[in-house]
Amino acid sequence: MRMRPTLSWTPSEDLPPATSDPGPVADALSTGGVLVLSGAGISTESGIPDYRGEGGSLSRHTPMTYQDFTASAQARRRYWARSHLGWRTFGRARPNTGHLAVAAFGRHGLLSGVITQNVDGLHQAAGSADAVELHGTLARVVCLSCGAFSPRSELARRLEEANPGFEPVAAGINPDGDADLTDDQVAGFRVVPCTVCGGILKPDVVFFGESVPQERVERCRELVRGAASLLVLGSSLTVMSGLRFVRQAARAGKPVLIVNRDQTRGDQYALTRVSLPLGTALGAVAHRLGLPVSRVVDAGPQPA
Repeated sequence: MRMRPTLSWTPSEDLPPATSDPGPVADALSTGGVLVLSGAGISTESGIPDYRGEGGSLSRHTPMTYQDFTASAQARRRYWARSHLGWRTFGRARPNTGHLAVAAFGRHGLLSGVITQNVDGLHQAAGSADAVELHGTLARVVCLSCGAFSPRSELARRLEEANPGFEPVAAGINPDGDADLTDDQVAGFRVVPCTVCGGILKPDVVFFGESVPQERVERCRELVRGAASLLVLGSSLTVMSGLRFVRQAARAGKPVLIVNRDQTRGDQYALTRVSLPLGTALGAVAHRLGLPVSRVVDAGPQPA
């Protein structure tokens, strides 16, 4: 299933309004076996914008597609210039209360697993070391020719050396780590090749128009099969890569709970919908369960 940069859907009008009471989420967690599926909304309180919420980046920014990236050297120059600048800010983001609460739930045996649609590494930085990164991670780079992997920090250093004085002012940062720059601002930016074979480098993330690796999809399906319930956190579920797991859980008769400030494409499958900021909701849930969420966290992805 390939991800598309835009996908329209009509919100259900016959559903009861979402609640502001996170109690049902606490009740589900207290019985254990909860599988978390998180999206960009859980990272907004860490300074990373989402795609479709109020002020979301899709209102001003169309993400790079795999087809454009692989077909055009100019598209790759534009992407790496914008991503290189965005990484300086993106890589400094730190886990917020939402990430810390999810990690606390896991440490106390309440979760069966974590799947994240995010590429920011903040779940792992908060302590959810086994989170499945459905769409990959910006902290790693892959060569499209030889398949060699390398750290993003290494690429950032090489790009700094190849582009001394590159200090444009960005209009904003997007959930994929991309900065908003004009064509004039990226003109002349030098892209560096793979150090192993000289091939094209790409962040190890699933671009729009690209398929999620099948073995990763199957791993997530296994997690759904083994879960007692599915808790969706901060995802609009607009793209099928996440929605299919909600549908799978619903078909299997597993309760689906959604915490998201706005309506989602999966609302019709939800037993409970909670409309609250993720940090507020999950902090309140952790408090009800008597679980501390404050702890020293590992560093997230780091800029060079």
